[in-house]
Amino acid sequence: MAQSLELLLIQFLMPDNDARRQAEDQIRRLAKDPQVVPALVHHLRTAKTPNVRQLAAVLLRKKITGHWAKLPPHVKHSVKSALIESITLEHSPPVRRASANVVSIVAKYAVPAGEWPDLLPFLFQCSHSSQEDHREVALILFSSLTETIGPTFQSHLSDLQPLLLKCLQDESSTRVRVAALKAVGSFIEFINDGNDVVKLFREFIPSILNVSRQCLANGEEDVASISFEIFDELIESPAPLLGDSVKSIVQFSLEVCSSQSLELNIRQQAIQIISWLANYKATFLKKHKLVTPILQVMCPLLTESAIGDEDTDLAVDRAAAEVIDMMAIKLPKHVFPQVFEFASLSFNHVNPKYREASVTALGVVSEGCFELLKDRLEHALHIVLGGLKDQEHMVRGAASFALGQFAEHLQPEIISHYQSILPCILNALDDSSDDVKEKSYYALAALCEEMGEEILPYLDPLMGRLVASLQSSPRNLQETCMSAIGSIAVAAEQAFIPYAEKVLELMKSFMVLTNDEDLRSRARATELVGIIAMDVGRMRIEPILPPFIEAALSGFALEFTELREYTHGFFSNVAEILGDGFIKYLPHVVPLAFSSCNLDDGSAVDIDDSESIENGFGGVSSDDDTNDEPRVRNISIRTGVLDEKAAATQAIGMFALHTKAAYAPFLEESIKILIRHSGYFHEDVRLQAIISLKHILTAAQSIPPGYADVSERQKEFFDTMMNIYIKTMTEDDDKQVVAQACMSVADIVKECSFIMIEPYMSLLADATLKLLCGETSCQQLDSDSDEGEIDHDEDLMDAVSDLLPAFAKAMGSHFEPIFSRLFDPLMKFAKVPHPPQDRTMVVACLAEVAQEMGPPISGYVDRIMPLALKELSSSDATNRRNAAFCVGELCKNGVTAALKYYGDVLRALYPLFSDSEPDNAVRDNAAGAVARMIMVQPQSVPLNQVLPVFLKALPLKEDREESMTVYNCIYNLILSSNPQVLPLVPEMVHVFAQVVVSPEEANELKDSAPASVCISLLVFALT
Repeated sequence: MAQSLELLLIQFLMPDNDARRQAEDQIRRLAKDPQVVPALVHHLRTAKTPNVRQLAAVLLRKKITGHWAKLPPHVKHSVKSALIESITLEHSPPVRRASANVVSIVAKYAVPAGEWPDLLPFLFQCSHSSQEDHREVALILFSSLTETIGPTFQSHLSDLQPLLLKCLQDESSTRVRVAALKAVGSFIEFINDGNDVVKLFREFIPSILNVSRQCLANGEEDVASISFEIFDELIESPAPLLGDSVKSIVQFSLEVCSSQSLELNIRQQAIQIISWLANYKATFLKKHKLVTPILQVMCPLLTESAIGDEDTDLAVDRAAAEVIDMMAIKLPKHVFPQVFEFASLSFNHVNPKYREASVTALGVVSEGCFELLKDRLEHALHIVLGGLKDQEHMVRGAASFALGQFAEHLQPEIISHYQSILPCILNALDDSSDDVKEKSYYALAALCEEMGEEILPYLDPLMGRLVASLQSSPRNLQETCMSAIGSIAVAAEQAFIPYAEKVLELMKSFMVLTNDEDLRSRARATELVGIIAMDVGRMRIEPILPPFIEAALSGFALEFTELREYTHGFFSNVAEILGDGFIKYLPHVVPLAFSSCNLDDGSAVDIDDSESIENGFGGVSSDDDTNDEPRVRNISIRTGVLDEKAAATQAIGMFALHTKAAYAPFLEESIKILIRHSGYFHEDVRLQAIISLKHILTAAQSIPPGYADVSERQKEFFDTMMNIYIKTMTEDDDKQVVAQACMSVADIVKECSFIMIEPYMSLLADATLKLLCGETSCQQLDSDSDEGEIDHDEDLMDAVSDLLPAFAKAMGSHFEPIFSRLFDPLMKFAKVPHPPQDRTMVVACLAEVAQEMGPPISGYVDRIMPLALKELSSSDATNRRNAAFCVGELCKNGVTAALKYYGDVLRALYPLFSDSEPDNAVRDNAAGAVARMIMVQPQSVPLNQVLPVFLKALPLKEDREESMTVYNCIYNLILSSNPQVLPLVPEMVHVFAQVVVSPEEANELKDSAPASVCISLLVFALT
């Protein structure tokens, strides 16, 4: 074989493509024989030309995995010896590196089996060699061996550290320093939390910084680039490897990113390190007082202009904006004052780049600093709206973007300024710059979606501009224009109907576009039709839907993932509108959703075959041998497919929810997909799976008993779903996904019988307790917050707190043993340093638990009442409202235990009835609290003082959930013939008269006995 193989290797390197293909086919056949290994080793050592020796090494690395176990010991020994010789004696660097790669593969099998005890001693010896080549190849091998036998090195780290440190400081060889840098980076993932090892690795950082500075001074930016890759690994390492060196790393990174003489790539890497630190190690930046130095560099970088044809994705100003954005999210109180000052000072600068930076800075901090920015909204809007009128289009474009960010993140306060904002946006829609127009459409879309009826006076001018733009603008502007129309439709609701026909007619032409460059517009049009359909309703839309549905279905043949994504959303909307009218479309749309869910998401490994491709050896990687050894470098994902999967997963749930039993033929496959997607690697897909699982349950439970094994299958699915939810609550690492699981569980517990959920109550209680104690996976991530205050995690903890009332509703008084476990962890959220929103959450939760659990709440009155009384005087209306509801329920169900607090409660409630209380819902809840107190303990309430104040607040203005309680109380008072009540009976009956004619009150109340009796009394009084 050796002789024929040599000829084939030479033939493979020939320029003749036919000869090369023939050689490759024959090499592939020969490679199936284990004897190919010693033959390749022979040519690795004896071939006359370096190219042939390197090709032998490349093939050997690929084929040795499948054959190693079959080789006799003496052959294995000769292979190892030959590899060592090649590393030490070979003169060609590419051949040495290729041989080193083979060593790492052989070591994967030989070292754990104890078949190569001399390997590590050999490497240590090589790394001390006086020959540069030996030192370099030893370090290369150390790096590559971490991919195959990395854990083996953990016991050698204390020996490796001084060796690597010495090589890192090797001033005689750049190649050795580079190899040492790479080796240091390779070992980081194997460092555990042991103090000694961590201390050893922290000692590398000063040397890495020194080497990097020297290399930058010598123009060797590629070496400095490696150091940033290492810093990246240090930041993400679970071991505390940074320590106090974070200050030096930040200083070096700021030096690099602010140096305009350096290449964009290296500056971008430096900025990225600051961004990672802000994201993962914000407390370090705070502790070492680095926020100000960073912002002193990042804010001016916003003013830097791109030179010539520089890649905008690498633009320094854009990268700096991303850093400021991240820092604002993580450290809002530290970031906002400096950024706001920068924006205020730069707004009137003579250089337009500074004016652009001013509005850009305000836009990027609006998400993280939303609370602080709301307090300075007038001044911020003055800057941004002024920017919209700037003579330079770059400033106007940045101002439009900032306004869109404000509209997204400063709700609801931003809406109160619509009268000054909308006219400015209208003007911007006529801007001479398409960039300004596009960003203005974005701002308009973001603002209008939340406006509601405030949009109505502007509908005509807005729709006139937008419809005209749809007919005359370039494609990119048409797309953003359609987004704006969609937002206006959402806000205007029924008022949009007069404009719907014209827009839908225009959408027909967009929904049949087939050119690749037009498919994004087609996707936006498909989305918009679905939104408009929601506005106009089933009666108007159903007759004209068929051509739109036909166009939407035909779009799936165009292989454009964004179009498929938006089309799934379109069908989700149509299913919601049509309800049972959508059943006829299920056979057409459900398979398409399944197909998207089952798509290959593009998860792929990047195989490092650099030594073969660079030298023309790429063809040898195309064989079918499954035993070939790949070298995984990184994973890439097609994000468009992820969005499509998420949309399709959502669609499955919507189809099931709105067609119910008719969805039965698709349930089995849907359940399989949702189970798989509930554990998907990306949180967007998991989130939609968690939502859709509950909708599938709705469909499954609506199937009539006539179906075969339906009860058994329903129970089986219910069990599967509950186990997924419980696992998600404790093990998923995304807070939004966990929050959704909690919300779904709360809904299910409230809707299903206690018999169904009883087997899961213990596990649900355990999961809830872990969430309240911050012990679940999603709560273990580094969540740096501003010092002195704990962030209110609205998405998660509000959802968790909703579980307790749901459990109480299902279990009634039997919930008390579980509640006793959850009570103390819940109450911690009401204490400093938790923010006011947490107290709102706690009081609301306790009020609902008291309502549903009933008498057992009496054992907790003494601990809850002081908190609720305090919150009655809160500056926040929501807190006052929840507290009023809470004290009422405590008095109602706490009975005797609450009696001693009656005086304090009435005194605390009294201000809520005065004209100084601006919130009607607060006053309604206060009335509800008083009503509960009167019904439970009328003798303990001074009716002669309380009733006039109580009746003055009626009828209820906003919170109709209190209606039955309040008006039942009045009814009982009338029937009681209490002397203190009789003089007020006409006033009470008058209240009922207003209730009966009010369109806001439910018919259930109007038809109730109390209302009927009181109206009879009113008629009697009039006659």
